[in-house]
Amino acid sequence: MAELQTGRQERRTLWLVLVLNAGLAAAFLAAGAVADSSALLANGLDNLSDAAVYALSLVALSRGPRWKTRAATVSGVMLLVFAGGVLIDVGRRWFEGSEPIGVTMMAMAVVAAAVNWYCLRALQRLEEPDVNLRAATIFSFNDFIANGGVLIAGVLVLWLGVNWPDLAVGIATALIAIKGGIEILRDARAEGRASGEHS
Repeated sequence: MAELQTGRQERRTLWLVLVLNAGLAAAFLAAGAVADSSALLANGLDNLSDAAVYALSLVALSRGPRWKTRAATVSGVMLLVFAGGVLIDVGRRWFEGSEPIGVTMMAMAVVAAAVNWYCLRALQRLEEPDVNLRAATIFSFNDFIANGGVLIAGVLVLWLGVNWPDLAVGIATALIAIKGGIEILRDARAEGRASGEHS
């Protein structure tokens, strides 16, 4: 009975963070296009990949340990691919130039930080999270840190009238994603070995 209740709570939490991240992704991508901001687009792609991963995790919840490990592995790989795309976009903006709008960056960062903090707290309340839920917690923590970077970059862009703070946050977001992706892949590998030993 307790196991069933835990499963329901995990599913409910994953649906919550999935919907919130999908909404944030849409808002970030729209704001990033309007504000010509690499940092906002990077965060939008990050939230979009997070939402896809949460959907995978929901499928994995009703499957065995091997499915969960595979879903976590896909999560880690997606983060690394996302990071590569962000770095390419930053390079393009560095050579072609950009004119990010600081006020838009700051407003989006504040809204997203509040949403990501809520997601993080919801995930941290889960007892004995599996490899996918641990990955989801890493995502939410990374997003929260990245939002702080976007806020600082927005202030600097507004104050100095230059684009490099926006590009710097784009790079930092990519590096955080690389670190998170590697951690998730390591966790998935360890979980796979442990479940292999028990099977």
